[in-house]
Amino acid sequence: MRVASHYIDGHWVDAVDGAAAVGDAFNPATGLAVARYADAGAAEGEAAVAAARRAFGQTAWRHSPRLRADVLLRFADRLEARKDEVADWLVTLNGKLRREAMSEILGAASELRYYAGLARNLFGRIAEVEPGCYSSLEREAAGVAAIILPWNAPIILLVRSLAPALAAGCAVVIKPAFQTALAHNLALECLVQDERIPAGIVNSVIESGATVSQLLCASPDVDVVSFTGSTAVGKRIAQASAGTLKRLSLELGGKSPAVVFADAAHGRSAAGIVAGSLIQAGQQCTAISRVLVEDSAYADFTRSLAEAYRAVRVGPGNDPQSQMGCLIDAANRDRIAGLAERAGSAGDVLVQGRIPGGELARGAFIEPSLVAIEDLSSEYIQRELFGPLIVVERFRDEDDAIARANATRYSLASSVWTADAARSRRMAGRMRFGTVWANTHNKLFAEAETGGHADSGYGRLHGQEGLNDFLETKHFYYEVSA
Repeated sequence: MRVASHYIDGHWVDAVDGAAAVGDAFNPATGLAVARYADAGAAEGEAAVAAARRAFGQTAWRHSPRLRADVLLRFADRLEARKDEVADWLVTLNGKLRREAMSEILGAASELRYYAGLARNLFGRIAEVEPGCYSSLEREAAGVAAIILPWNAPIILLVRSLAPALAAGCAVVIKPAFQTALAHNLALECLVQDERIPAGIVNSVIESGATVSQLLCASPDVDVVSFTGSTAVGKRIAQASAGTLKRLSLELGGKSPAVVFADAAHGRSAAGIVAGSLIQAGQQCTAISRVLVEDSAYADFTRSLAEAYRAVRVGPGNDPQSQMGCLIDAANRDRIAGLAERAGSAGDVLVQGRIPGGELARGAFIEPSLVAIEDLSSEYIQRELFGPLIVVERFRDEDDAIARANATRYSLASSVWTADAARSRRMAGRMRFGTVWANTHNKLFAEAETGGHADSGYGRLHGQEGLNDFLETKHFYYEVSA
């Protein structure tokens, strides 16, 4: 059985001190152990931080933008060349559909190429403030960046923080999710086999607990923490990092509404909403979890949605006929099943998702659910459920739609579905979400920043602004002698 190791100071290791602790990684579609991972403690975390600090201060990496650009381009090429192998392991360890896995890998390669271009364009500015007196504002790497990752999209979420961090000239310590550590390592191999990268610039430490995460947050040798994950964990990271006042980039939970007007309430919109809600079995922070439908179209459109959800074929990610894969583990399957069973106390259950029988019963599979709820204070509307349980609500007009859509602490992503372009623009201006899509959902790519505020976190990923968290501005003032 393959073992995912740590990567510290230019070497793959299972432990820094003494015998290695090892954990099992499971295929959520079968419940069977399929791989193992080295499980880190404080010693591995400390060694990785020390290596990154040393490499940042003592190598020419941060002063070599052309090298960094070329390293990222080579990384993209190698990742693409191994896409089938990495996709196979993503499906095996994560349970997602193979087309979702392949899209994730190709998106990561695109992101790498985008930041390779930006690596050679980190320009500052110079101003003459008085005759012969100049201010030079220079952009330079922030230092050591910690990247803490979840399991739901381990390759693209790695790259969207790692690529700008390396483009900026930082050294990095990555803490991948232990559930998908082997897939992570396959991708990381495509980077670290490049012998031009100084030892210590890239480090990766796997753990099932929180010891390394706490160390990364508290260490004065870590300058930036980039975290993607739940709001609860993000808040703990913010608290743990306060003692060193390090920079944080936190992309946290979501509760994405899709606002559907009567002029767009037809089959194509229903299909788009079903797809936007069931991406990765609903285990994506930008996935649609609330559908707000205009009164005049509510009955017919809700009926169409219910029919579409009932028709979804749940199955293994490597089956081309599957339309939705499984959840990450049986515990999360049972959690969603419990929420679906209790939903009748909160509203009208239109589609009751159940755990399927037969061969699928041993895996973390569950059918999608659709529940009609009016009470905005309901936990089904206010909590991020992170699974295929979707709420449908009705609204009267634009003002009512805005009031309902914005009635959440989550502000990551949303969509508006209407044939009226002016209305979609008006709605986007009033909706308090980091992203608003029109007549589509989940269109994410390297060039466009994403992020939220409130309980969805702060900072931006992707795009030009994705570099900002990994760069500092230095003011150098000088006078020219007469």
